[in-house]
Amino acid sequence: MTITACGSPSGTSVNQQDSSTLKLLYWQAPTILNPHLSTGFKDAEASRISLEPLASFDNEGSLIPFLAAEIPTTENGGVAEDGKSVTWKLKQDVKWSDGKPFTAQDVVFTYNFLSNPQVAAVSSGSYEVVESVEAVDDYTVKINFKEVNPAWSLIFVGGEGMILPKHIYEPYNGANAREAPANLKPVGTGAYRVVDFRPGDTVIYEPNPEFRQAEKLGFARIELKGGGDATSAARAVLQTGDADFAYNLQVEAPVLEKLEQAGQGKVISNYGALMERIIINHSDPNKVAPSGERSSLDFPHPFLSDRNIRQAFSLAVDRDIVAEQLYGVTGKATPNFLVAPTEYASPNTSYEYNPAKAQKLLDQAGWKDSNGNGIRDKNGTEMQIVFQTSVNPLRQKTQTVVKQGLQSIGVRVELKSIDPSVYFSSDSSNNDTVEHFYADLQMFTTGNTSPDPASYMNYMTCNQIPQKANNWSGDNNSRYCNPEYDRLWQEASQELDPEKRSQLFIAMNDILIKDTNVIPLVHRADVMAFGNSLIGYEPTAWDMRTWDIMNWKRK
Repeated sequence: MTITACGSPSGTSVNQQDSSTLKLLYWQAPTILNPHLSTGFKDAEASRISLEPLASFDNEGSLIPFLAAEIPTTENGGVAEDGKSVTWKLKQDVKWSDGKPFTAQDVVFTYNFLSNPQVAAVSSGSYEVVESVEAVDDYTVKINFKEVNPAWSLIFVGGEGMILPKHIYEPYNGANAREAPANLKPVGTGAYRVVDFRPGDTVIYEPNPEFRQAEKLGFARIELKGGGDATSAARAVLQTGDADFAYNLQVEAPVLEKLEQAGQGKVISNYGALMERIIINHSDPNKVAPSGERSSLDFPHPFLSDRNIRQAFSLAVDRDIVAEQLYGVTGKATPNFLVAPTEYASPNTSYEYNPAKAQKLLDQAGWKDSNGNGIRDKNGTEMQIVFQTSVNPLRQKTQTVVKQGLQSIGVRVELKSIDPSVYFSSDSSNNDTVEHFYADLQMFTTGNTSPDPASYMNYMTCNQIPQKANNWSGDNNSRYCNPEYDRLWQEASQELDPEKRSQLFIAMNDILIKDTNVIPLVHRADVMAFGNSLIGYEPTAWDMRTWDIMNWKRK
């Protein structure tokens, strides 16, 4: 983790006048406070203030207990020697924010909720390896796996492992899951509880009176404000001092450096596993299936289903310009889908910017400009695409670089920008979400949220394709399906030898790159801004930024 020069506080900020209120700025506003029903980090970030997992990983990859009394090991009998089960001891006398006791039954229920296909939980893929979850007693949970599972620490751990209260969600364990009032006002075991939530705008928290260390909390009130843009969020922390924290500062490096010189705060860049990528749609976003859905598996894309065409598109993208001129020290060009930890980053891949080679591939595939309008065509179909992403100045500049490259090889490109609260929404009825993907290309950042990449690599398996039949749940929005990839994932999910397992994940990465299923752009640092008066935070690449908010305090 690198910390840029802090400077010293100057002037009187809003927070100096009201030191008991913690002000958080999220330019991607949360829309739901159940992380299992949303693919957006923004929603998980806001949820993590109230909800907790059994444990999580710090930045060095060490497991830290939250609701667990201890971390399971083979030595303490928690991790079975045959690799087919893990037993967690839970903290006693933990209460939900409504005063009800937290027990093993809540953990069992959370599994039942996530694994219920009618719920269509976005985190269900991580739990497919589980055979059953049983409450041995009120404070002991045993997780049984279908096969040998080296990645036992992915279950109920970190951002995808937040536990839900059985007594609150039991009536909503089905197709009505999204109607649960707790999706907007969660009952949790975390440090702070929600007292007011306006989706797409603001979340207000106060200390959870039932929290086990309530007397140590640093703030009487937390205001999480959503909306706006990344640059204005950075300015509010670094220059004006109007806020304490701003997340996900996808802002050009020179702009951040200039803002930081004002001396009100500091920029922290933490290189984890985040990767900005262009997703290629393998289905046709323009044809409508009998069910009414577009981007249906029934209709392959008219030209992007051809690997040679996808390779041509990749060759036309100048990653170095994007990385060096836009991201600067906050990002580096990458050829890989899986970028961290380092033992999983493939040494076998590379990227190339070569428009001439791209044009040759398109010529060989029979796509030529037959009518002289500057756009390639074949059999009456013109090579024109829609390229979408969220509203963000840096992303719009990246879109422009990509558009120029594709236009230079004869592709007509229409750019589309979607408000992030919609683009990363869990609203299955909204056609502009990343899961619907009613475009030809789309761009966003994600990555593994654990040092173990099993859940992340599961994103690209065939059964993770979102479609109307599964209520648009799943992360494989490219509609890519490769049985060999799925076979390798199954093998990796049961391989106990760390070196062999690492090679399996690298082989999976190499399949995605060889097939040009995705165009990796930039290995992004997680860039945040903290006000100078804030102390106690320790960012990790393997959980939400708010994972340790119980420790945040004012100087």
